[in-house]
Amino acid sequence: MPTLCRDCLHSSSAENRCPECGSPRLLKHTELNNLSIAHMDCDAFYASVEKRDNPDIRDKPVIIGGGKRGVVSTACYIARIKGVRSAMPMFKALDLCPEAVIVKPRMEKYVEVSRQIKALMEELTPVIEPLSLDEAFLDLTGTERLHGAPPATLMARLVKRIEEDIGVSASVGLSHNKFLAKIASDLDKPRGYSIIGKAETEEFLSKQRVSVIWGVGRTFQETLERDGIRTIADLKRRERKDLGLRYGSMGDRLWHLARGLDHRSVSSRDGTKSITNETTFNIDTADPQLLEGHLWRLGEKVSDRAKAKSLAGKVVMVKLKRANHASLTRRITLPEPTQMANVIYRAAQPLLAKALPEGPFRLIGVGLTGLTSSEMADTSPDLLDPDAKTRTAAERATDEIRQRFGTDAILKGRALR
Repeated sequence: MPTLCRDCLHSSSAENRCPECGSPRLLKHTELNNLSIAHMDCDAFYASVEKRDNPDIRDKPVIIGGGKRGVVSTACYIARIKGVRSAMPMFKALDLCPEAVIVKPRMEKYVEVSRQIKALMEELTPVIEPLSLDEAFLDLTGTERLHGAPPATLMARLVKRIEEDIGVSASVGLSHNKFLAKIASDLDKPRGYSIIGKAETEEFLSKQRVSVIWGVGRTFQETLERDGIRTIADLKRRERKDLGLRYGSMGDRLWHLARGLDHRSVSSRDGTKSITNETTFNIDTADPQLLEGHLWRLGEKVSDRAKAKSLAGKVVMVKLKRANHASLTRRITLPEPTQMANVIYRAAQPLLAKALPEGPFRLIGVGLTGLTSSEMADTSPDLLDPDAKTRTAAERATDEIRQRFGTDAILKGRALR
Protein backbone atom coordinates (compact mmCIF):
# COMPACT_ATOMS: atom_id res chain seq x y z
CA MET A 1 0.00 0.00 0.00
CA PRO A 2 1.42 3.47 -0.88
CA THR A 3 2.66 5.26 2.24
CA LEU A 4 3.78 8.85 2.82
CA CYS A 5 5.61 10.20 5.86
CA ARG A 6 3.97 13.48 6.86
CA ASP A 7 7.14 14.68 8.59
CA CYS A 8 9.91 14.06 6.04
CA LEU A 9 7.65 13.41 2.99
CA HIS A 10 9.42 10.13 2.22
CA SER A 11 7.37 7.66 0.14
CA SER A 12 7.58 3.97 0.99
CA SER A 13 5.48 0.94 1.87
CA ALA A 14 6.37 1.03 5.59
CA GLU A 15 3.86 -0.34 8.09
CA ASN A 16 4.49 1.49 11.39
CA ARG A 17 7.34 4.01 11.18
CA CYS A 18 9.06 5.96 8.45
CA PRO A 19 12.31 4.18 7.47
CA GLU A 20 13.96 7.59 6.86
CA CYS A 21 13.11 9.65 9.96
CA GLY A 22 11.39 7.16 12.27
CA SER A 23 8.16 9.18 12.47
CA PRO A 24 4.92 7.28 13.16
CA ARG A 25 2.91 9.91 11.24
CA LEU A 26 2.40 7.80 8.15
CA LEU A 27 -0.32 8.38 5.60
CA LYS A 28 -1.43 5.08 4.04
CA HIS A 29 -4.12 4.57 1.43
CA THR A 30 -4.63 2.50 -1.72
CA GLU A 31 -5.68 5.65 -3.63
CA LEU A 32 -3.04 7.88 -2.03
CA ASN A 33 -1.56 9.00 -5.34
CA ASN A 34 -4.78 9.12 -7.37
CA LEU A 35 -6.87 11.81 -5.62
CA SER A 36 -6.63 15.54 -6.34
CA ILE A 37 -9.44 17.47 -4.59
CA ALA A 38 -8.32 18.81 -1.21
CA HIS A 39 -9.85 20.81 1.61
CA MET A 40 -7.47 22.52 4.03
CA ASP A 41 -8.67 24.00 7.30
CA CYS A 42 -6.45 25.76 9.84
CA ASP A 43 -6.80 24.47 13.40
CA ALA A 44 -8.52 26.97 15.75
CA PHE A 45 -7.08 29.66 13.49
CA TYR A 46 -7.57 32.87 15.51
CA ALA A 47 -6.45 31.18 18.74
CA SER A 48 -3.43 29.64 16.98
CA VAL A 49 -2.30 33.06 15.75
CA GLU A 50 -2.64 34.52 19.25
CA LYS A 51 -0.66 31.65 20.80
CA ARG A 52 2.01 32.03 18.15
CA ASP A 53 2.36 35.74 18.95
CA ASN A 54 2.20 35.31 22.72
CA PRO A 55 4.13 32.25 23.98
CA ASP A 56 2.91 32.93 27.55
CA ILE A 57 -0.56 31.62 26.64
CA ARG A 58 0.59 28.72 24.45
CA ASP A 59 -0.29 26.04 27.03
CA LYS A 60 -3.42 27.75 28.37
CA PRO A 61 -7.06 27.57 27.30
CA VAL A 62 -7.67 30.56 25.00
CA ILE A 63 -11.00 31.99 23.89
CA ILE A 64 -11.22 34.63 21.17
CA GLY A 65 -14.17 36.89 21.91
CA GLY A 66 -15.10 39.66 24.26
CA GLY A 67 -17.60 40.86 26.83
CA LYS A 68 -19.85 38.74 28.96
CA ARG A 69 -22.69 39.28 26.50
CA GLY A 70 -20.64 38.54 23.40
CA VAL A 71 -20.05 35.21 21.74
CA VAL A 72 -17.03 32.97 21.21
CA SER A 73 -15.31 33.57 17.86
CA THR A 74 -12.81 30.73 18.30
CA ALA A 75 -11.68 28.47 21.14
CA CYS A 76 -8.38 26.65 21.21
CA TYR A 77 -8.42 22.88 21.60
CA ILE A 78 -7.60 23.05 25.31
CA ALA A 79 -10.76 25.13 25.86
CA ARG A 80 -12.76 22.81 23.58
CA ILE A 81 -11.96 19.90 25.89
CA LYS A 82 -13.97 21.81 28.52
CA GLY A 83 -16.91 22.09 26.11
CA VAL A 84 -16.33 25.59 24.73
CA ARG A 85 -17.47 26.00 21.13
CA SER A 86 -17.61 28.74 18.49
CA ALA A 87 -20.75 30.94 18.62
CA MET A 88 -21.34 29.98 22.26
CA PRO A 89 -22.34 32.90 24.53
CA MET A 90 -19.31 34.15 26.46
CA PHE A 91 -20.98 33.75 29.85
CA LYS A 92 -21.60 30.07 29.16
CA ALA A 93 -18.04 29.57 27.88
CA LEU A 94 -16.64 31.13 31.07
CA ASP A 95 -18.86 28.91 33.20
CA LEU A 96 -17.37 25.88 31.45
CA CYS A 97 -13.79 27.17 31.46
CA PRO A 98 -13.35 29.97 34.04
CA GLU A 99 -9.55 29.80 33.78
CA ALA A 100 -9.56 30.66 30.08
CA VAL A 101 -7.54 33.57 28.72
CA ILE A 102 -9.88 35.90 26.82
CA VAL A 103 -8.38 37.66 23.80
CA LYS A 104 -10.17 40.25 21.68
CA PRO A 105 -10.11 39.44 17.95
CA ARG A 106 -7.42 41.12 15.83
CA MET A 107 -8.94 40.83 12.37
CA GLU A 108 -6.14 42.78 10.67
CA LYS A 109 -3.61 40.23 11.91
CA TYR A 110 -5.76 37.25 10.92
CA VAL A 111 -6.24 38.69 7.42
CA GLU A 112 -2.47 39.17 7.13
CA VAL A 113 -1.74 35.55 8.13
CA SER A 114 -4.51 34.31 5.81
CA ARG A 115 -2.87 36.08 2.88
CA GLN A 116 0.47 34.47 3.71
CA ILE A 117 -1.17 31.03 3.71
CA LYS A 118 -2.94 31.70 0.42
CA ALA A 119 0.37 32.72 -1.16
CA LEU A 120 1.77 29.27 -0.29
CA MET A 121 -1.32 27.62 -1.79
CA GLU A 122 -0.88 29.59 -5.00
CA GLU A 123 2.58 28.09 -5.43
CA LEU A 124 0.85 24.72 -5.88
CA THR A 125 -2.24 25.53 -7.94
CA PRO A 126 -4.19 28.54 -9.23
CA VAL A 127 -7.48 26.69 -8.62
CA ILE A 128 -8.23 27.73 -5.03
CA GLU A 129 -11.70 28.33 -3.59
CA PRO A 130 -11.54 30.18 -0.26
CA LEU A 131 -14.41 29.53 2.14
CA SER A 132 -13.17 31.85 4.88
CA LEU A 133 -9.90 33.31 6.14
CA ASP A 134 -8.71 29.91 7.37
CA GLU A 135 -10.07 27.30 4.96
CA ALA A 136 -10.16 26.60 1.24
CA PHE A 137 -10.65 23.96 -1.41
CA LEU A 138 -7.76 23.24 -3.80
CA ASP A 139 -7.94 21.37 -7.10
CA LEU A 140 -4.51 19.84 -7.77
CA THR A 141 -5.48 17.99 -10.93
CA GLY A 142 -2.56 18.00 -13.36
CA THR A 143 -0.06 19.48 -10.88
CA GLU A 144 2.05 16.31 -10.54
CA ARG A 145 3.92 16.94 -13.81
CA LEU A 146 4.64 20.52 -12.77
CA HIS A 147 5.84 19.82 -9.21
CA GLY A 148 7.16 16.28 -9.56
CA ALA A 149 4.95 14.91 -6.77
CA PRO A 150 1.33 13.71 -6.46
CA PRO A 151 -1.30 15.95 -4.81
CA ALA A 152 -1.16 13.97 -1.53
CA THR A 153 2.53 14.83 -1.15
CA LEU A 154 1.99 18.46 -2.19
CA MET A 155 -0.67 18.93 0.51
CA ALA A 156 1.55 17.32 3.15
CA ARG A 157 4.33 19.66 2.09
CA LEU A 158 1.97 22.65 2.23
CA VAL A 159 0.78 22.10 5.82
CA LYS A 160 4.38 21.41 6.87
CA ARG A 161 5.46 24.76 5.42
CA ILE A 162 2.52 26.57 7.02
CA GLU A 163 3.45 25.16 10.42
CA GLU A 164 7.19 25.84 10.08
CA ASP A 165 7.14 29.18 8.24
CA ILE A 166 3.94 30.80 9.52
CA GLY A 167 3.51 29.13 12.90
CA VAL A 168 -0.04 27.76 12.76
CA SER A 169 -1.21 24.20 12.11
CA ALA A 170 -3.77 22.93 9.62
CA SER A 171 -5.71 19.78 8.75
CA VAL A 172 -6.24 18.29 5.30
CA GLY A 173 -8.94 16.21 3.65
CA LEU A 174 -8.22 14.59 0.29
CA SER A 175 -10.83 12.92 -1.90
CA HIS A 176 -12.40 12.82 -5.35
CA ASN A 177 -14.91 15.64 -4.77
CA LYS A 178 -15.51 18.68 -2.57
CA PHE A 179 -18.19 17.14 -0.34
CA LEU A 180 -15.98 14.26 0.74
CA ALA A 181 -12.79 16.34 1.01
CA LYS A 182 -14.57 18.68 3.44
CA ILE A 183 -15.78 15.76 5.55
CA ALA A 184 -12.29 14.22 5.54
CA SER A 185 -10.59 17.36 6.84
CA ASP A 186 -12.74 17.21 10.01
CA LEU A 187 -12.02 13.56 10.81
CA ASP A 188 -8.73 13.90 12.64
CA LYS A 189 -8.24 17.50 13.83
CA PRO A 190 -5.95 19.08 14.86
CA ARG A 191 -2.98 18.45 12.56
CA GLY A 192 -4.98 15.79 10.77
CA TYR A 193 -4.74 14.37 7.27
CA SER A 194 -7.53 12.06 6.15
CA ILE A 195 -8.40 10.46 2.82
CA ILE A 196 -11.69 9.17 1.46
CA GLY A 197 -11.16 7.20 -1.75
CA LYS A 198 -13.65 6.37 -4.47
CA ALA A 199 -13.76 2.68 -3.63
CA GLU A 200 -14.71 3.27 0.01
CA THR A 201 -17.15 6.16 -0.48
CA GLU A 202 -20.43 4.27 -0.10
CA GLU A 203 -19.26 2.15 2.82
CA PHE A 204 -17.87 5.19 4.62
CA LEU A 205 -20.99 7.32 4.13
CA SER A 206 -23.42 4.58 5.17
CA LYS A 207 -22.06 4.79 8.73
CA GLN A 208 -22.41 8.58 9.01
CA ARG A 209 -25.22 10.60 10.51
CA VAL A 210 -27.07 13.02 8.21
CA SER A 211 -25.51 15.96 10.09
CA VAL A 212 -22.28 15.52 8.07
CA ILE A 213 -24.11 16.86 4.99
CA TRP A 214 -23.73 20.57 4.28
CA GLY A 215 -26.96 22.41 4.90
CA VAL A 216 -28.27 19.92 7.47
CA GLY A 217 -28.25 22.08 10.58
CA ARG A 218 -29.80 21.23 13.91
CA THR A 219 -33.36 22.23 12.94
CA PHE A 220 -33.34 20.33 9.63
CA GLN A 221 -31.67 17.36 11.33
CA GLU A 222 -34.56 17.24 13.81
CA THR A 223 -37.03 17.33 10.91
CA LEU A 224 -35.25 14.43 9.20
CA GLU A 225 -35.15 12.43 12.43
CA ARG A 226 -38.90 12.91 12.92
CA ASP A 227 -39.25 11.44 9.44
CA GLY A 228 -37.16 8.43 10.44
CA ILE A 229 -33.93 9.58 8.74
CA ARG A 230 -31.01 9.57 11.16
CA THR A 231 -28.16 8.22 9.05
CA ILE A 232 -27.10 8.45 5.43
CA ALA A 233 -28.01 4.76 5.15
CA ASP A 234 -31.59 5.79 6.01
CA LEU A 235 -31.45 8.41 3.26
CA LYS A 236 -30.30 5.89 0.68
CA ARG A 237 -33.40 3.80 1.31
CA ARG A 238 -35.63 6.70 0.22
CA GLU A 239 -36.62 7.24 -3.41
CA ARG A 240 -35.25 10.34 -5.11
CA LYS A 241 -38.76 11.44 -6.11
CA ASP A 242 -40.05 11.10 -2.55
CA LEU A 243 -37.18 13.14 -1.12
CA GLY A 244 -37.84 15.86 -3.70
CA LEU A 245 -41.55 15.99 -2.89
CA ARG A 246 -40.86 16.15 0.86
CA TYR A 247 -37.88 18.52 0.98
CA GLY A 248 -37.85 20.29 -2.39
CA SER A 249 -34.47 21.03 -4.01
CA MET A 250 -32.73 20.03 -0.77
CA GLY A 251 -34.25 16.56 -1.15
CA ASP A 252 -32.58 16.08 -4.53
CA ARG A 253 -29.29 17.29 -3.04
CA LEU A 254 -29.63 14.82 -0.17
CA TRP A 255 -30.17 11.97 -2.63
CA HIS A 256 -26.95 12.80 -4.50
CA LEU A 257 -24.73 13.44 -1.48
CA ALA A 258 -25.93 10.27 0.25
CA ARG A 259 -24.26 8.45 -2.63
CA GLY A 260 -21.11 10.58 -2.54
CA LEU A 261 -22.06 12.35 -5.78
CA ASP A 262 -20.89 15.96 -5.94
CA HIS A 263 -20.21 17.39 -9.40
CA ARG A 264 -19.34 20.92 -8.29
CA SER A 265 -15.94 22.07 -9.46
CA VAL A 266 -13.48 23.97 -7.29
CA SER A 267 -14.02 27.60 -8.27
CA SER A 268 -11.10 30.01 -8.11
CA ARG A 269 -13.51 32.89 -7.72
CA ASP A 270 -13.57 34.17 -4.16
CA GLY A 271 -16.11 32.13 -2.20
CA THR A 272 -16.92 35.04 0.14
CA LYS A 273 -20.57 36.10 -0.18
CA SER A 274 -20.53 38.87 2.42
CA ILE A 275 -18.22 40.68 4.84
CA THR A 276 -19.69 41.51 8.23
CA ASN A 277 -18.64 42.63 11.68
CA GLU A 278 -20.71 43.07 14.82
CA THR A 279 -20.42 43.77 18.51
CA THR A 280 -22.59 42.97 21.55
CA PHE A 281 -23.00 45.52 24.36
CA ASN A 282 -22.75 44.82 28.08
CA ILE A 283 -25.76 47.10 28.61
CA ASP A 284 -28.58 47.68 26.11
CA THR A 285 -28.36 51.14 24.59
CA ALA A 286 -30.25 53.56 22.35
CA ASP A 287 -27.64 56.32 22.67
CA PRO A 288 -27.23 57.62 19.08
CA GLN A 289 -23.69 58.90 19.62
CA LEU A 290 -22.51 55.61 21.11
CA LEU A 291 -24.20 53.60 18.35
CA GLU A 292 -22.74 55.83 15.62
CA GLY A 293 -19.28 55.39 17.12
CA HIS A 294 -19.67 51.63 16.90
CA LEU A 295 -21.13 52.00 13.41
CA TRP A 296 -17.92 53.73 12.25
CA ARG A 297 -15.58 51.23 13.90
CA LEU A 298 -17.47 48.24 12.52
CA GLY A 299 -17.65 49.78 9.06
CA GLU A 300 -13.91 50.42 9.19
CA LYS A 301 -13.26 46.75 10.03
CA VAL A 302 -15.50 45.62 7.16
CA SER A 303 -13.62 48.01 4.88
CA ASP A 304 -10.23 46.67 6.02
CA ARG A 305 -11.29 43.09 5.28
CA ALA A 306 -12.68 44.05 1.87
CA LYS A 307 -9.43 45.81 0.97
CA ALA A 308 -7.36 42.86 2.18
CA LYS A 309 -9.35 40.49 -0.06
CA SER A 310 -9.47 42.93 -3.03
CA LEU A 311 -13.28 42.95 -2.87
CA ALA A 312 -15.98 45.60 -2.96
CA GLY A 313 -19.69 45.45 -2.28
CA LYS A 314 -22.74 47.21 -3.66
CA VAL A 315 -25.07 46.58 -0.71
CA VAL A 316 -24.48 48.02 2.76
CA MET A 317 -26.47 46.51 5.62
CA VAL A 318 -26.97 47.33 9.28
CA LYS A 319 -28.01 44.65 11.76
CA LEU A 320 -29.51 45.44 15.17
CA LYS A 321 -30.71 43.11 17.89
CA ARG A 322 -33.18 44.18 20.60
CA ALA A 323 -33.07 43.15 24.24
CA ASN A 324 -35.53 40.32 23.48
CA HIS A 325 -33.12 39.01 20.78
CA ALA A 326 -35.41 40.08 17.92
CA SER A 327 -33.26 41.15 14.97
CA LEU A 328 -33.65 44.07 12.58
CA THR A 329 -31.74 44.20 9.29
CA ARG A 330 -31.72 47.27 7.04
CA ARG A 331 -30.06 47.44 3.58
CA ILE A 332 -29.26 50.03 0.94
CA THR A 333 -27.93 49.46 -2.58
CA LEU A 334 -25.19 51.84 -3.68
CA PRO A 335 -24.77 53.28 -7.19
CA GLU A 336 -21.44 51.41 -7.52
CA PRO A 337 -19.44 48.90 -5.47
CA THR A 338 -17.31 50.28 -2.63
CA GLN A 339 -14.64 49.14 -0.18
CA MET A 340 -14.19 52.53 1.49
CA ALA A 341 -14.97 52.89 5.20
CA ASN A 342 -16.31 56.41 4.74
CA VAL A 343 -18.78 55.34 2.03
CA ILE A 344 -19.95 52.38 4.11
CA TYR A 345 -20.44 54.63 7.15
CA ARG A 346 -22.34 57.34 5.25
CA ALA A 347 -24.64 54.70 3.74
CA ALA A 348 -25.22 52.95 7.08
CA GLN A 349 -25.82 56.10 9.13
CA PRO A 350 -29.38 56.86 7.86
CA LEU A 351 -30.29 53.16 8.20
CA LEU A 352 -29.36 53.34 11.87
CA ALA A 353 -31.16 56.66 12.36
CA LYS A 354 -34.44 55.22 11.06
CA ALA A 355 -34.16 52.22 13.37
CA LEU A 356 -33.28 54.16 16.55
CA PRO A 357 -36.92 54.50 17.78
CA GLU A 358 -37.09 50.69 17.96
CA GLY A 359 -34.22 50.50 20.50
CA PRO A 360 -32.64 49.99 22.93
CA PHE A 361 -30.29 47.46 21.33
CA ARG A 362 -27.96 44.77 22.64
CA LEU A 363 -26.04 44.25 19.35
CA ILE A 364 -25.08 46.23 16.28
CA GLY A 365 -23.47 44.95 13.09
CA VAL A 366 -22.39 46.31 9.71
CA GLY A 367 -22.04 44.30 6.51
CA LEU A 368 -21.16 44.53 2.85
CA THR A 369 -22.79 42.17 0.31
CA GLY A 370 -23.19 41.96 -3.43
CA LEU A 371 -19.44 41.43 -3.58
CA THR A 372 -17.30 41.82 -6.66
CA SER A 373 -13.69 42.56 -7.57
CA SER A 374 -12.44 45.90 -6.28
CA GLU A 375 -10.99 46.92 -9.67
CA MET A 376 -14.03 49.00 -10.64
CA ALA A 377 -14.94 50.18 -7.14
CA ASP A 378 -15.16 53.83 -6.06
CA THR A 379 -14.30 55.14 -9.53
CA SER A 380 -17.32 57.19 -10.66
CA PRO A 381 -17.61 60.79 -9.41
CA ASP A 382 -20.61 61.44 -7.15
CA LEU A 383 -22.30 64.53 -8.56
CA LEU A 384 -24.40 64.91 -5.41
CA ASP A 385 -21.34 64.74 -3.16
CA PRO A 386 -18.43 66.75 -4.62
CA ASP A 387 -16.23 65.99 -1.58
CA ALA A 388 -16.44 62.20 -2.04
CA LYS A 389 -13.33 62.04 -4.22
CA THR A 390 -11.31 63.99 -1.64
CA ARG A 391 -12.46 61.70 1.19
CA THR A 392 -11.54 58.61 -0.84
CA ALA A 393 -8.05 59.98 -1.54
CA ALA A 394 -7.61 60.83 2.16
CA GLU A 395 -8.66 57.32 3.17
CA ARG A 396 -6.21 55.73 0.73
CA ALA A 397 -3.43 57.89 2.21
CA THR A 398 -4.51 56.90 5.73
CA ASP A 399 -4.34 53.22 4.76
CA GLU A 400 -0.75 53.64 3.57
CA ILE A 401 0.26 55.33 6.83
CA ARG A 402 -1.35 52.57 8.90
CA GLN A 403 0.40 49.89 6.89
CA ARG A 404 3.72 51.51 7.73
CA PHE A 405 3.13 52.60 11.34
CA GLY A 406 0.26 50.44 12.67
CA THR A 407 -3.53 50.62 12.78
CA ASP A 408 -3.58 53.18 15.63
CA ALA A 409 -1.32 55.66 13.81
CA ILE A 410 -4.40 57.68 12.72
CA LEU A 411 -7.79 57.67 14.41
CA LYS A 412 -10.91 59.59 13.38
CA GLY A 413 -12.72 61.50 16.09
CA ARG A 414 -15.91 59.48 15.61
CA ALA A 415 -13.93 56.30 16.41
CA LEU A 416 -13.45 57.57 19.98
CA ARG A 417 -17.16 57.76 20.79
